[in-house]
Amino acid sequence: MKRTNDLGSDPIIRLVLRLAVPTMLAQLVSVLYSIVDRIYIGAGVGDLGLAGVGVCGPIVTFLTSFGSLVGLGGSPNMAMRMGAGKKKEAEQFMSSGFLMLVVISLVLTVALLLSKDYLLMWFGASEATFPYADTYLTIYAAGTFFALMAVGMNSFLICQGFSGLGMLTVVLGAALNIALDPLFIFVFHMGVAGAAIATVISQLASCAFVLLALTRKTMPVRLNLKGFSMRFVKRIIRFGLSPFLIIASDSILLILLNTMIQKYAGPGKGDILITCATIVQSYFLLISMPMGGITLGSQPVVSFNYGSGDTNRIRQAIRAVTGLCLIFCLVMTVVTYTLSPLFVRLFTSNGEVASMTVHYIKIFTFMILPLAVQYALVDETTALGYVQLALFCSMFRKCSFLLLVIFLPMFFGAEAVFFSEPIVDLAAAVMTGCLFVHFVPPMLRKREQEKELEKVK
Repeated sequence: MKRTNDLGSDPIIRLVLRLAVPTMLAQLVSVLYSIVDRIYIGAGVGDLGLAGVGVCGPIVTFLTSFGSLVGLGGSPNMAMRMGAGKKKEAEQFMSSGFLMLVVISLVLTVALLLSKDYLLMWFGASEATFPYADTYLTIYAAGTFFALMAVGMNSFLICQGFSGLGMLTVVLGAALNIALDPLFIFVFHMGVAGAAIATVISQLASCAFVLLALTRKTMPVRLNLKGFSMRFVKRIIRFGLSPFLIIASDSILLILLNTMIQKYAGPGKGDILITCATIVQSYFLLISMPMGGITLGSQPVVSFNYGSGDTNRIRQAIRAVTGLCLIFCLVMTVVTYTLSPLFVRLFTSNGEVASMTVHYIKIFTFMILPLAVQYALVDETTALGYVQLALFCSMFRKCSFLLLVIFLPMFFGAEAVFFSEPIVDLAAAVMTGCLFVHFVPPMLRKREQEKELEKVK
């Protein structure tokens, strides 16, 4: 196992590409196997089954956001310690993160199994879709430990420069899930339960792979259970709070979106619109998850060079990441206006539902170019350790989305919720860009001065 990326000396553009592209592809594959899940459910169970799993989707994402809390909170700290030559502290961050994931996953499993019936009805399930949602969520909850461990510990693998192994962690689970889905759904006739079982098995495989990789003797910083400290836990939470709230609040907002659709459209049309919303959200994940892979995969470059005090490389990295996100979103804009009807047809054969969904996809993704700026600047600000600024920018976007999801359908009907995303994407990008330009350059100059003082001492 050879480390191929030198975070402190490799050319920035090539380094960012080597780290970001595998992570982006890993996220894309992850989204694809989630989408394949839904395609098989739509084909094998029908639109009601698809709507039921759609209600579960945000809850499942909310659960995995706790893995991001630990992984994205611990890995920048670990990379900074590696950049500063403090290997022992880097190990302590990893071991503290591992034990955090163990405790969090156990608590979440118990809490979800006790409250799932109430949650599903509160969050958009109808009497027709509840049985499907309940079956899927019950089985998924049993595999919470594997899901959180695979997501959280993979970040500690990537931050050491092993972006290829990080991609394999996700690809392994995705390939297994895609292979098992038709077996359980169509051969064994297990329906929604089969899809959930396939997902849990695939997450178990990803979990085992990443833990084995992190315990290899050739790993620069190996996983062990020594060095746990509440001081490191607090710092992990401090750094991970911003990405956690971004992902968790996304889930909560999608739950609210489903709830508002059901409330203002009524049970009959509500189930149809939730089916549309499930497909729209699946398509939007094809944009947001790979772009998150770009920004999060390149965080180690920024964090490592912040630890070593090389602010010139930090500036180059931020420009490269932002440019890469803009190019990706430009490509996806073209895809939206040419191939989205084909995408929708994978989920439903109902012509009316398909036509409505294509229209909603175009509305929902209208402002993804400004969204590219928001993603890049927020995640790289987090990598620098300025989590309060990143958190404010993220929460501005989420709170704005919350208000629009509540008030747009109240005044303009249930379908108006789909306009919430483009309005928020534009407003948040403007706000984040202004704050970044105002605050981050002085922060980098301060870091340069600190490094000069360290050299003098």
